[in-house]
Amino acid sequence: MKKIISILLLIVISISTISLGYDASDSYIWSIDTDAIETSSSDVEKINAQIENNNSLNLESGSAILIEQSTGQVLYSHNVHEQLRPASVTKIMSILLIMEQIDSGKLAYTDTVSCSETARSMGGSQIWLDPRETLTVDEMLKAICVVSANDCVVAMAEHIAGSEEAFVQMMNDKAKELGMNDTTFKNCHGIDEDGHVTSAYDIALMSRELLTKHPDITKYTTIWMDTLRDGKSQLVNTNKLIKTYKGITGLKTGSTSLALYNLSASATRDDLSLIAVIMKAPSTKVRFAEAQKLLDYGFSKFSFKSFGNKNDVIQSVDVNKGVKNKVDVVLEENAGTLIEKGKESQISQSIEINSNIEAPIKKGDVLR
Repeated sequence: MKKIISILLLIVISISTISLGYDASDSYIWSIDTDAIETSSSDVEKINAQIENNNSLNLESGSAILIEQSTGQVLYSHNVHEQLRPASVTKIMSILLIMEQIDSGKLAYTDTVSCSETARSMGGSQIWLDPRETLTVDEMLKAICVVSANDCVVAMAEHIAGSEEAFVQMMNDKAKELGMNDTTFKNCHGIDEDGHVTSAYDIALMSRELLTKHPDITKYTTIWMDTLRDGKSQLVNTNKLIKTYKGITGLKTGSTSLALYNLSASATRDDLSLIAVIMKAPSTKVRFAEAQKLLDYGFSKFSFKSFGNKNDVIQSVDVNKGVKNKVDVVLEENAGTLIEKGKESQISQSIEINSNIEAPIKKGDVLR
């Protein structure tokens, strides 16, 4: 792990330029200029390639991966690119697209959604939607995240895209955008279908996208028990770690007779957020035990060193020939790095800002 630490350190200490953007106040936005980072994407691939892929934790599951959420760093891998049936873990992508619609303003939690005969007839995990009833997006999300309701996810797909087929195309387009090269979606729910495959690696990618870009989803994925229809429909989470694992934030279970038992489990402790994916576990007991084993491994070996949170003021800088001669420089995003436990004191932070900044400055400008 020493090599990983040294490379991650370069990301922190080699910053020599900043990006400033106007935010309609006296503050500007600071972010790392990627041209100034000495670690390239190929370096990250080399780091990930060095992670043990020999199943040193003696997992029974067919495939498994552990990543750190904010950086995407792979911490443990076992057959991560093997194409397998995802079962209802498929719904992570469906939920991601739903949350994108909500956060972009195209969909509201209070919008009502009707149920078609197609959605009603899905079978498997469901809440027995009736074509004569409507539920809100909030209620649909609750049913999808807590009890993996197939009828609800199809109803949402039809509501957003007009048909499940059109929604599945959106899913595959998003998978391509995220670099999910092992994945082909055939439906939005995960019921077994020939050619409907993904990998542990790809599940980690879409899980990370959901959790980092749409953190409000954890309001649903951390529900243990709840009700719908004025208390008439009881909901109990299919992810048993919600009740037993400290810091759990989700995320999604899935199982069929062909896929066996799958799980994407996420948790956060002391600013360190991890995602563990288990595929093709021989039993539901094994999938939960091995997801916990991966998370325990990550929390015992690594920590996250935070350098600041989004919108934190770093310092004030002088601006020449401007209406105002000083502006605040603030972090554009959370800043930090993954390190091996016990080596936190070896991390140092330095920020070098151009001392000759001249107006005008507009949002998106990069100053060198």
